Amino acid sequence: MNHWSLALGLVLGVLVLREATAHTHHLHNAQKEREADGARSPRDHGHYTNGEHNADFDHEAILGSVKDAEEYDQLPAMEAKRRLEILLVKMDRDNDKQINRKELHSWILRSFRMLSEEESSERMDEVDEDEDGYVTWAEYISETYGIKDPEDQQLLDKDDQVEEQRLLKEDRQLFNAADKNIDGRLDDMEFLAFSHPEESPDMLPIILQQTLEEKDVNNDGLIDFQEYIGDKGKEQDREWLLTEKDKFDNDHDKDGNGILDRHEILAWVVPTNEDIAEDEVDHLFAAADDDNDDLLSFLEILDHHDVFVGSEATDYGDHLHNLDRFDDEL
Repeated sequence: MNHWSLALGLVLGVLVLREATAHTHHLHNAQKEREADGARSPRDHGHYTNGEHNADFDHEAILGSVKDAEEYDQLPAMEAKRRLEILLVKMDRDNDKQINRKELHSWILRSFRMLSEEESSERMDEVDEDEDGYVTWAEYISETYGIKDPEDQQLLDKDDQVEEQRLLKEDRQLFNAADKNIDGRLDDMEFLAFSHPEESPDMLPIILQQTLEEKDVNNDGLIDFQEYIGDKGKEQDREWLLTEKDKFDNDHDKDGNGILDRHEILAWVVPTNEDIAEDEVDHLFAAADDDNDDLLSFLEILDHHDVFVGSEATDYGDHLHNLDRFDDEL
């Protein structure tokens, strides 16, 4: 094999690598995706995985769309910068050619809402079996649980499916709460409230009641640490218990009185996008605020466009450059 054939093989290898590492995002069913402690997964649950940073989250936080983020991943750098600059003009509310923390925070919250709407729309397309623009309870349980007849309660009679029983019951409660006009079906806005109840304040009392029914053993409307860890705490080792106690005391029990009240319970089970957006602002400023003036100039953002929106894999060009160097060495 001559060196040109080897170089061609390396190029093909790079192309395969680009395809394999393309922007990925897994649509989740908000009712089913939970953390180990029972809380709904926060918007940034995939930002870091096993210590590895996922840049897709940053791109989606700016673009407000998985589809748009995927498109940007295929754009040449110059085109990605051109489109990003158009977004910056919209983001810059005071027209000073700089993005301050408040402007970026507001924009990210807007993006999170758009992502929820996009996810809900895709999920609705999956569930709306007759494609009439509405989701009935029968359609939902057919697609989600495999129950073809709404009157079929066999699922509820199986002792080994206690978790499924609970989820089905909770889903029914959320479905009914989201069905504002009580017509037995959900339109797109109602389905958004159902699939992403964290986006709808009207849904929060339902989630609170569901959590209390599951955790509040003594029915006092509060959750102490033993109720927080539940029966599974009996099967865990000391290290796990200490970790959970630290989370309970320092993350959830805001007033330090040893119990979670209703506000603290909701903050635990329905993580607020406000705090997640604040963390993302800190993350992006740390990556792009080169002069440390606590403002992001358009130039700073465009210089770090790959952090904000991405473009064609930057290392792809590096690989091609390395092929020239490889050729020279041969």
